[in-house]
Amino acid sequence: MSDLPNLDAGSVRFPDPTALAGPRSTHPPRILLLYGSLRERSYSRFLTLEAERLLRLFGCETRIFHADGLPLPDDAEASHPKVAELREACLWSEGQVWCSPERHGAMTGVMKAQIDWIPLSMGAIRPTQGRTLALMQVSGGSQSFNALNQMRVLGRWMRMVTIPNQSSVPKAFAEFDEAGRMRASPLYDRVVDVMEELVKFTLLTRDVSAHLTDRYSERKEAAKALEARVNLSAAVR
Repeated sequence: MSDLPNLDAGSVRFPDPTALAGPRSTHPPRILLLYGSLRERSYSRFLTLEAERLLRLFGCETRIFHADGLPLPDDAEASHPKVAELREACLWSEGQVWCSPERHGAMTGVMKAQIDWIPLSMGAIRPTQGRTLALMQVSGGSQSFNALNQMRVLGRWMRMVTIPNQSSVPKAFAEFDEAGRMRASPLYDRVVDVMEELVKFTLLTRDVSAHLTDRYSERKEAAKALEARVNLSAAVR
């Protein structure tokens, strides 16, 4: 590594194929579903419920977080029951589904508030890092991908493994019957595709996410902090 003078050799870890081929968990994939509406007749909730039915068909254990009663970010303490419920569900999950209506060309405030309440870290634990993520949106008009694109950026920011496929349902009022069930159509077929892909990616990555998200820069920073602490201990003896 003599031709890489900026590299901290002590913090380098080479990708290890054996670390990606170890024992596999046998419990059902644990999927948390979030949706971005509080309306009584909420198409994002209907779509989330359809996704949950498919995930259960594919052998998953699921939880849906309902945001009613969730305070605005920074308008309550993290000990608030709804905040604590959301954070506990994130830690429980191995994969997530985010589904938002598009409002004013963006995801809703309800959706963003949920994500804003999820910290990047809780002590030494990152509640979203390495977890898989599937994205869906509903629109009142023509097909759009604005909310999806925003959530994809957030998924990356939250260090999640966001799957390639996604679902956008235009004119959602026409795609669900009075009981809130999605009608048969290519749009429904896409939802099936997305949930199937999410389960596959979750099974593929859940047992190796620690290796996949182990970062050189963080190892280097941790090593320097340890060195400083050791040197301080020696200095005060």
